[in-house]
Formats: sequence, structure tokens, C-alpha cells
Amino acid sequence: MSYAIWHNPRCSKSRAALALLEAAGVDFRVRRYRDDPPTVAELEQLVQALGVEPQTVVRMGEPVAKELGLASARLDRSEWLRILAANPILLERPIVVAPDGRAVIGRPPENVSALLRTAAAHRTSTAVGEES
Repeated sequence: MSYAIWHNPRCSKSRAALALLEAAGVDFRVRRYRDDPPTVAELEQLVQALGVEPQTVVRMGEPVAKELGLASARLDRSEWLRILAANPILLERPIVVAPDGRAVIGRPPENVSALLRTAAAHRTSTAVGEES
């Protein structure tokens, strides 16, 4: 298994997260989520991995968020997920998912560094445990 980065190449934070993954030398795949929009099911899995509600990953400053009146919207979980699936530009970026399923929003990029450190520590402790 490898890391995954939900990436927008126009975003400096997203490019910084990508650089961190490259510098760490880990296997990863890039999901250009604006070109390859996620499904509602994928978004559900993503917010579960992040441990947040869908509206937490909505970029309220985007013009489409204002057009849809999302700042004051009273929507349920499935409605938020459908809106994100239909408007992937609203998705906070970058998001990095570790092979073990944990995920972080890479704002600030230090969140990605922390994910890489804890994943490496977990691999090391697992390997040590396997030798016993």
C-alpha cells in the first residue's frame, strides 16, 4: 500500500505536501481531485479517515460556496457529501492519506510531516514486534 495525496497543483500548500512526500521517499499516488472528482462514497471514506464532518473540509471562501450559501446552510451529512462530490473545488487541500488509513489536511504542511513521522514510527515498532 502507498500514501495518497488529494492534490491541486495550483495550490502552494498542496505542492509543499507533495514535496514532503517526495523527500520522504515513500510510495504515493496523486489524486488530482478536480480532474478526477471523488464519489460520495469516496468522500465518506475520506472524512471518516480525517475524523471530521464533511462541512469541515469545505472551502467556504470559494465563490461557489458563496453562490450556494453554504456558510449559513443547515445540511445533513449526506447533503454535504453530495455538494462536495458535485463541486470538488470546494474540497480543502491537500489531503494526505497514509497506508494505514489515517489522513490529514496538509494545512499547515507540518500536518503531513507529523503523519509521515507517526507512520514511520508505527512501521518500526511493528517490525520490532515481528522479530520477537
